[in-house]
Amino acid sequence: MTTRSRPRIVVTGTTGQVGWELLRSLQGLGEIISIDRSVVDLSRLNAVRALVRSIEPSIVVNAAAYTAVDKAEQERDAAFLLNADLPGVLAEECKRAQAAFIHYSTDYVFDGCKDGAYTETDTTNPLNVYGASKLAGEHNALGVNPATLVFRTSWVYGARGKNFLTTIQRLAKERPQLRVVADQIGAPTWARTIADLTAHIAARGLSDMPAAPAWWATHGGVYHLTSSGSTSWHGFAEAILQHSGITGVAVEPIPAVEYPTPAVRPSNSRLTLDKLELVFGLKPESWEQSLIKCLAPTSVERIHAN
Repeated sequence: MTTRSRPRIVVTGTTGQVGWELLRSLQGLGEIISIDRSVVDLSRLNAVRALVRSIEPSIVVNAAAYTAVDKAEQERDAAFLLNADLPGVLAEECKRAQAAFIHYSTDYVFDGCKDGAYTETDTTNPLNVYGASKLAGEHNALGVNPATLVFRTSWVYGARGKNFLTTIQRLAKERPQLRVVADQIGAPTWARTIADLTAHIAARGLSDMPAAPAWWATHGGVYHLTSSGSTSWHGFAEAILQHSGITGVAVEPIPAVEYPTPAVRPSNSRLTLDKLELVFGLKPESWEQSLIKCLAPTSVERIHAN
């Protein structure tokens, strides 16, 4: 890992929900270099290689992804290019630069058939192209660079952009009744929660630069990183309306079979957080606590270790 006085932290996908929050959360840890479509076309892998080599980063945090879950069923190659091939290239270039690589994956690597919450070592079996492409990205990154941390998260939302929270708020202004799936369970996770927890971990790895390469390799692997607790999409929608102060809108619970989508979703997306706490001492707050903070624009509270 490069040992310049200020580490260079590359963040990809900075126009997205998690990437946007990372630019805020990582401030103070080093020189932040933002990479989005205006800088390089991430589908041009040779251009990405050249750019990373020119930067000589200490860490690359990859928040870029193909996230159109349903569209991926018809655009398999595009999904695999960004979700599988790109992480492999970034991880390889990080290894060349003796840099760490942080990458985000998804609960959709599982089929949802388990009764309880999934651990990091449970058997994966994605039900859709998006999940398969993200699982391939995990394997590609970890396969070439041991100094790789993969964070699986779920049901990501934020106060900006297109996501479940903003969609529910918009629809509640247009309709007196919403019909929302009630038999899929998971942990809604605020993009800022992901970014803040990532920053805590990155700070640990950067705290002693000469020892950093060994630290990252020792701590490399897959971790689950979501808010604590769980709910259904229906429960999440009700909480959004409640904490947004929106009244007079009924939320009808429906089974997933009444809301068919091109991509099949797992019915159980719960992920255990024990490893995150055991290794890093981090215990995420509940999904509802994070939702309340997200809906309070003036809030500057951050996630802290125990």
